[in-house]
Order: sequence, then C-alpha cells, then structure tokens
Amino acid sequence: MKIENKRVCIYPKDIQLITGKSYRQSIRLSQKVRKDLNKLENEFLTIDEFCLYAGLKYEQVAHLIFG
Repeated sequence: MKIENKRVCIYPKDIQLITGKSYRQSIRLSQKVRKDLNKLENEFLTIDEFCLYAGLKYEQVAHLIFG
C-alpha cells in the first residue's frame, strides 16, 4: 500500500499523538530535537528528521499522522 505524503513538517500535536506525551512535553521535545539538529528558530522540523532522531521508522509514524 502506497502512503501519500500530505506534508513534510511535523508539529507538536503529531509528536503528542506518536509518543503519548502531553502537548507541552511534545513542544519541549520538538524544541530539543531542533536544537540538537542545529536548526534556526524559523526552520521547520521534518518528519524524517524526527524519525531519525527518535529512532523510529517512517512507516510507523506515517500511519499515525496521516491516518
């Protein structure tokens, strides 16, 4: 089954859904990942970058985000 990519960026609400953490904890995790990847404040975090950082497979995450 082919998964159609609807977007590239990952948001705290998605991280909350994936990890089961609270929304605020998901924001903190997103900020930590962006800091560790040396991203600027105005740069988005991609789903691939989050998966690589968290040690998750894209397929595991994609079905949670895209339904």
